[in-house]
Amino acid sequence: MSLRKPCIVGAGLTPFGRHEGASTLSLMSQAANAALDDAGLERADIDGLITGYSTTHPHLMLSTLFAEHFGLQPDYAHGVQVGGATGLAMVDLARRLVAGGSVRRVLVVAGENRLTGQTRDQSIQTLAQVGDPHHEVPNGASVPAYYALLANRYLYETGCTERDLAELSVLMRGHAINYPGAHLTKPITADDVMASKPIATPLKQLDCCPISDGAAAVVVTRDDSLPAGIPAVRISGGGQAHTHQHVSMAPEPVAIGATRAADSALREAGRRITEMELLGIYDSFTVTLAELLEAIGVSRRGEAAGDARNGRFALDGSLPLNPHGGLLSYGHAGVAGGMAHLVDAVRQLTGRSPSQAPAGPGLALVHADGGVLSSHVSLILEGTHD
Repeated sequence: MSLRKPCIVGAGLTPFGRHEGASTLSLMSQAANAALDDAGLERADIDGLITGYSTTHPHLMLSTLFAEHFGLQPDYAHGVQVGGATGLAMVDLARRLVAGGSVRRVLVVAGENRLTGQTRDQSIQTLAQVGDPHHEVPNGASVPAYYALLANRYLYETGCTERDLAELSVLMRGHAINYPGAHLTKPITADDVMASKPIATPLKQLDCCPISDGAAAVVVTRDDSLPAGIPAVRISGGGQAHTHQHVSMAPEPVAIGATRAADSALREAGRRITEMELLGIYDSFTVTLAELLEAIGVSRRGEAAGDARNGRFALDGSLPLNPHGGLLSYGHAGVAGGMAHLVDAVRQLTGRSPSQAPAGPGLALVHADGGVLSSHVSLILEGTHD
């Protein structure tokens, strides 16, 4: 029996930034309502629910809690937790469920008030869990410190400079300026990045994504159950790779998981990386984006920043990258941060992005990683055009 193609038929995204008084559940509800409206669906049409974790509301049964809060009684509910890769991992799970016929329509939703719902120290303590509890955390290491280790090695191995990495931050900010709801929209230059506050050498404040409040949601269904006239995007391939948890146990090369995940997704879709017309790539730090672009095979080793500088990844370039501004500028609201890349890719492929790529892309690769380049998920998206 051939499996019917899974599709995304609705996408919702809140503005990212400071939302005083908002909660995990209220933000998730806002995004979920937007996704259902976008899909032309009612709550009763949803029979599956997948939620991401929330650092500000770490409930043991968040999916069940949200179902009750939002007025759902799904036949299937599940919570997923693989760090920054969670958003795409949830969509990967949803597409497998609908392809196999277990459920018809799955609401995938995540969000939290990460900026206003916890102190800076609480955020640092929570994120420090990705470090080894015996050999890394006791020495005061933080997530920026772990990525700083990767950045130092990247610069050493490639011969790139800190200013080269800064180009990626400048690119993301340039995109965010024209995207409604972005957390950071003040224009910046490479000089601004270089002059920003040191966080963990060589990473400076503008090499790092901001902490935001926000939420994102999508609806995944099969192409035989699409509502009439609703724009849809097919999920034609997916791949995952989970190579390590602690940076001290990272493989060689450190981002090999991205290579494996992207290769699997492209193979399932029957596509090549050179066919992609749009990219949504996780960018928690500038070095994250550089490593992933090169591991996936988009840029040659050490050339991601140069590709950004030369306009390849511009909105009107040959391969637009994160048109919404990415984590570095649209913002990072936990699991929803990685999902925002997916939401804009869906908008781009259906010609409805508020900052639409002029070429009208029909093929996109989205990729997210969790931990310290630890867990990876890639998805291939295709506009249906039918």
